[in-house]
This record gives sequence, structure tokens and C-alpha cells, in this order.
Amino acid sequence: MTFNRDVFKIDAEYEAGQVEAFLLKSIRGVPKRDGIIVGVSGGIDSAVVASLSVRAVGKERVLGLILPEKESNPVSAEYARLMIDKLGIDYKMVELTDTVDSYQAYANRDKIIKEIFPEFDDNYKFNIYLPQNLLESERYNFYTLRIDDGKGNQKEKRLSKKQFLCITAAANVKIRARMIALYYWGEQNNYLVAGTTNKTEFLLGDYCKFGDGGTDVECVSHLYKNQIYQLGEYLDVPKEIMKRTPSPDTFSLPVSDQDFYFRLPFDILDPLLYCWEYKVEIDKVTKGLNLEREQVERVFRDFDSKFNSTEHIRYPPAALERDWSNFKK
Repeated sequence: MTFNRDVFKIDAEYEAGQVEAFLLKSIRGVPKRDGIIVGVSGGIDSAVVASLSVRAVGKERVLGLILPEKESNPVSAEYARLMIDKLGIDYKMVELTDTVDSYQAYANRDKIIKEIFPEFDDNYKFNIYLPQNLLESERYNFYTLRIDDGKGNQKEKRLSKKQFLCITAAANVKIRARMIALYYWGEQNNYLVAGTTNKTEFLLGDYCKFGDGGTDVECVSHLYKNQIYQLGEYLDVPKEIMKRTPSPDTFSLPVSDQDFYFRLPFDILDPLLYCWEYKVEIDKVTKGLNLEREQVERVFRDFDSKFNSTEHIRYPPAALERDWSNFKK
């Protein structure tokens, strides 16, 4: 198989029509639904899904949820409102701080951070990130904690496995709280919960099981991130959202999706991911993307690691199977 960047070019009008038809068919399925609910995050993925939902069933049958908690970036709610106002859909603002706090997620997480940096308090913000420059050097996927005192002073320290798990478990409470809110309001209205995970996230496991992965349908999970942007341009998504740096928005100190998980910018990540998925010969990848063989092999190893370690979130829970048709005592 050969490769060039043209493989990512989509017929946006056709693709939009395919997604709209899929959504319309989904709400007419079993059980039949009366509309679609979307968590509108202020990012490009949810903006595209909300737009396509309106085109599929009409704005009167789409409900948007804005789901902030105390550490959310204020820009998220601002841009979510911008998108909702553009579409003219009904929406609800559901504050999740109390829900997250009820699991002691903030307190338990902060306890871990204070064990690392005793000075950490409410005046500080934090995030975690992976080593960058994957094309330039071989570095393992060990996370580093970064704290910021709000005065331009930062400290960093690599996390142990246990520390990382405690911090991400707290972050996932936030994501799963969003899912609970979507189903609470979705079931009240007999609405379908539409997911916003794209193919880049799906293949590499950058989503939360029973969180943003807990939906009724995934209508854009066949599209790479840069194809989502093509749809966004076609759908006239506001330029503020189109230009916004993608982020998980789960840490008090903003961090990009690239820094948090992917380790590469999307303009090179998606082409490499395509080549990895479709097993394009490495010599053709190096020629098509002007990279060295060592760089491509390094990235592919990272893709293998992420795909394999997150395989469990792409499938239903494992279950014991038994054929009872010929059961005898």
C-alpha cells in the first residue's frame, strides 16, 4: 500500500450525510428515541457531533449539556455556549463539583500530590504529562506531575505507578460523572446519548471506559482528528473552537492532548497512525512523510504499546460463555 496525505481528504458533504443518516436510523431503532443528547465541551469533536445531530433530527430534538466542575477551564463553558447559541438548541448547565467531591476524589488526589510536594494547597494548580519529542528520542510512557503556584513558579517530579493511578482515578471520576449526567437527562427525555470519540482517540485508547466511552452511539469514531476538523470547517463551527488546542480538561492546570497522551502533534500523529493501522511499509512511510526509519519504528512501538494496553476499553466486559441447549444434570 502506498501513502500520501491525500488519503485524509474527505468529501465533507457526503460524510456529514452518512453520519446524519446513522443518527436518524439510531433514534428510530429499538428502543425508539425521541431525540439526541450531547455533552458539549467547547471542543471540536462535540461541536461537530452537536451540529450533525441538529442536521439529522432538528434543533428541537437535540439537548446539549455543559458539564463543568470547579477545576474546569472557564473557556470550555464559554465555547460550549457559543456553539449551543449558534445551533439554537436547548441546553442545561450541570455543575459536577459536588458529585466528584462525594467520592472524595479531590481530597484523595490532593493527598497524593502533597506527599510529593508538601507545599501544594488550593493556591496551586497541577497537571500531568508524558515525555514529548517522540520523533527525536526513545522515552518510556512515564508520567510527570507538574505544579504551578500561580506566580510563574513550577516544580515537576516523575510519578510512581501508584501515584499515577490515584491521580488518574480521580480524573476519571470527573469523566464518569459527565456520563452519569448525560444518561440522567437523556433517559428523562428518552434521548439517545451521542458520543464524541474520534478514531485517533479510539485506536490509541485516549478515552475513559464507562466515561466518555459510555454512550449509546459513536458517530465519529471512524474519523481521524484532522478529518473532524474538515467536517468542522464544512459545518461552520466557530473559529474560536476550530483554533482551540484539544485538551482533556480534567486538571486544574491546562494541558493539551498532545502533552497528556499522544506525544505528537495531530498533523503528524494522524498520518503515522493511518500507516500503522493499515500496515503501510515503513520505507513508503519514510518517503511519504520525510522521516527517518528509526523515527517511524519508534512511533509505531508507542502505538503498539498504547493499543495493547488499552484493548480492554474497546470491548464489552469479558464473560464466561456456556451452551445450555444440551444441558443435562
